[in-house]
Order: sequence, then structure tokens, then C-alpha cells
Amino acid sequence: MPPMPVSVRVVKQDTVPVLVNVVGQAEGSKDVEVRARITGLIQQQRYTEGDRVKAGAPLFTIERAPFDNALASAKAALAQEQARLEQTQREVKRLKPLADMQAIAQREADDAATAQRTAEAAVAAALARVRDAELNLSYTTVTAPISGLSGRAEKSLGSLVSASDGLLTKVVQTDPIWVRFSFSESEMAQLQAGKAAGAAAVKLLNADGTPLGTNGVSGKLNFTGSSVDARLGTVQLRASFANPDLNVLPGQFVKAQVQVATQRAWLVPQAAVASSEQGKTVWTIRDGKATPTPVEVGGWVGRDWAVLKGLKDGDQVITDNLIKMRPGAAVKVKEAGAGAGAPPGATSASASASASASALSAVSASAPVASAPASAATR
Repeated sequence: MPPMPVSVRVVKQDTVPVLVNVVGQAEGSKDVEVRARITGLIQQQRYTEGDRVKAGAPLFTIERAPFDNALASAKAALAQEQARLEQTQREVKRLKPLADMQAIAQREADDAATAQRTAEAAVAAALARVRDAELNLSYTTVTAPISGLSGRAEKSLGSLVSASDGLLTKVVQTDPIWVRFSFSESEMAQLQAGKAAGAAAVKLLNADGTPLGTNGVSGKLNFTGSSVDARLGTVQLRASFANPDLNVLPGQFVKAQVQVATQRAWLVPQAAVASSEQGKTVWTIRDGKATPTPVEVGGWVGRDWAVLKGLKDGDQVITDNLIKMRPGAAVKVKEAGAGAGAPPGATSASASASASASALSAVSASAPVASAPASAATR
């Protein structure tokens, strides 16, 4: 039979990342409850539920009339105490020269001085009550404590609220957004070892493995747990991501990909790796013939396997027609296939097309093992 046309990838060892995929849950970097600090009726809702709000923006208005009256009463009491103080000051001023001339008893002068100090203290107390009344009046306008995404209103117009039962709404800061996830002890050991080499980059992914609304921008770890969960054997971690377009919502479950280290490896397509009881193999071309080559693989890098042992630079790994391969079968590289100088990871158009055709057979052979890294790293 004539040589079978195949597509190949010419491999070259390179430094590739060691990636761990985990499932995490997003949360706001700040999550604040907005509560009433006074007792009164809600008169107005001044924001639209679910909209972004800025810090200091008014959210609710509580009935003002009782607090306006309280402030007016406090100011009147202050004026009264100030008048008493002025009276005592005049009395002290009038009695001082008489006391100096001993025209009056010293006790009378001392009583006047004591009355003046008492009046000064009364003025200070009245002034504090005025400030307290002004503060309570300011609480009738409930404002956003932070900038973020507003929640639904917990109280409707006309509801009576108080400081003890006054949850009105919530405001969540969504930019940056935080994502919580966990690592096993072995993954944590890899992460600790890889931090010195500049690893620990974190990305959010869609179900198809593409970046989730972050344009490829990596997040940063901002928390690492100091203990291992005795029930699960995991360590809690948290990463921070820019989220200006609100691509991730608080509470959303997302797929996070963490680069825990780097390693030297050859990259081959996942479909080119077959699995059997003896381990994993790829088909390479030796003297124009298909040759099964045992390999030791690491994890997935995108849509490729990282091969740690079994290959050498310049090897031609067959990427299609795998179901027809037999040891020693004559093969011929397609003209449109990757040449000897093709960069690692380059595949021809025909290779991509035929890889899709052979995906069912290749995956059926390798699915039990290929899915192991993802399931082991996903929690």
C-alpha cells in the first residue's frame, strides 16, 4: 500500500507552565450592609435597585420632621444656658471689686464664681445636645458608604425602621472582584515552591478554556490560608481580579487557572496522546514509518499535553489518522503539514481538520486518564 499521508507536529522542548484548574466562587472585595441609624418612617427611595452607586450618594430619606424639632429644641436650650452664663459673668464682674475692697463677704464672691463655672458646664452640655440633634438629622438621609453595585431595597416606602432592625439594602464593591478557591496539600506545596520563580499567576476561564472577560489579564493572590482544613485536606486561597465591565458577579461560580510552577517539556496535541494499560504513547515517524513511543506526561497546557519524558527535539509527532496507525506502517508527511522548522505548537490546517475527525477515537482511548488532572484539580 502507498504511504499513509499524515500531519505532524515537530516538537521542541521548552519551558511551559504547570497549571492547576479549580472551581472558585466570586465575592465582592467589599460587601457593606446599609442600615438606618435612627427610628423613623421611610419617605423616599432615591436610587434604582441594581445600579452602580458612588460613595456618599443618597439612597433613602427618613422622615425629617421629628429631628428638625429636636434640633430646634436643642438650640433653644443652648440659648437659654448661654443667657444664664452671661448673667453669672456679669455678677462675677460686679462683685469682684467689692470683694477686693472687702465690702462684701468672701463667700458671696465665691458663690458667684461657682455659679459662673456651673453655667459654663451647662452651655457645653447644651452644645453637645445640639451636635447630637444635628447628627441625628443628618441620618435622615441614608447614603452609600462605598462605591459599588447596589442591592434590592429591603424596606418599602412608609416602613418604620430603627437602629436595631434597619437593614435597608447592601452595596457590594465589584471592581476589583475576589475569587475564593482551595488547593490540596500537594498543589499548595507546588505553589510555595513556584512562587520564588514568579509563578502564582491566576486567570479566570470560560467553560471552553478562553479568558473570562478579563482580556487575558491575570489576577493576583491576595490571601493564603495559614492552616489546612482537617475535613477536606485543603488550604483556602483568594485572588483579586479587575472587573470594570462586571463580567463576574458576586456569588458566581467560576473556573480559575493557577500557574503553580514551570517545567521543561514538549507540547503535543491532546488527541495525539493514546492511553493504554502500559501507559501513554504517541506515534512518531522513524525512517518513514509510524512508531509508537511511550511518553511520560504532566498536565494540560491549553489544548496540549506537556510531555516530560520520551521525546527529543525534532521528533515528528503524528497528529491525525491515528485510528489507522499500525507499528511499522509507512507514512508520508502531508505537504501542508508542519515543516522541520515549524515552531512548537504549530499545526497545519489539514492537521486541525483531521484531528477533529479522529477526536472521537483518540478521546475514547485517552479520556479516562486525560480527564484525571482536571477532575483532581477541580473542587
